Amino acid sequence: VYEFNDQIEVFIYKDSEDRIVATNLIPKVEVYQYAYLQVNAVNSVGAFMDWGLEKDLLVPFREQNGQMMVGQWYVIFVYRDFASDRLVGTTKIKKSLHVESVELQLNQKVEVMAFEETDRGMQVIVEGKYRGILYANETYKPIFVGDIFSCYVKHIRTDLLIDLSLERIGRGKMDSSSERILTKLDKNKGYLHLSDKSDPDEIKDELQMSKKTFKQAIGTLYKKGLIVIAEDSISLKQH
Repeated sequence: VYEFNDQIEVFIYKDSEDRIVATNLIPKVEVYQYAYLQVNAVNSVGAFMDWGLEKDLLVPFREQNGQMMVGQWYVIFVYRDFASDRLVGTTKIKKSLHVESVELQLNQKVEVMAFEETDRGMQVIVEGKYRGILYANETYKPIFVGDIFSCYVKHIRTDLLIDLSLERIGRGKMDSSSERILTKLDKNKGYLHLSDKSDPDEIKDELQMSKKTFKQAIGTLYKKGLIVIAEDSISLKQH
């Protein structure tokens, strides 16, 4: 319950009748952001998306790549339509990802959202501002439109499209045990409280491998310059 003079944070937007609405509800997406949303309704104006507020988010027909269907999910970019002074959505994601430069480094870990599957691979939004691609012949696990996950910058092309990899570049071919350790490190912010002095059962519970296999694998990773081995832990080496 709010009292007079309380300070509260609200989200402000215009409804369909041009009234300014303030709400303490948190929308699923805000202006100049991307989200994977479901269509609640379609009428003569466009599609209306569930974005967590009382009034749905409009995606006008002119902002749709194809016919949008009730109950289906789509990746949406939200922008301010200055003609109506309202927030609206668009499924024309590539149009919103035009940039003049890319401020990323090779092998940098980035967060991406998948937005379109093509014959070449999955097109993704990189760090909420760039367009990237994961090539189909280099992707070893299922990826679906709307998925959010991490990957690595492999190449920045002259047209500013970013080639990406699910694995850190420079690993080369390694056995499954080494790959498992790297994957676990990636998921654990680059750190594992395990070393060659750890209890065998602890290693088995964490990585499903024997202590002997673990020691061989971290030895390989260390020689490749991919990890740092401490007294009681291992961590990804910062490049």
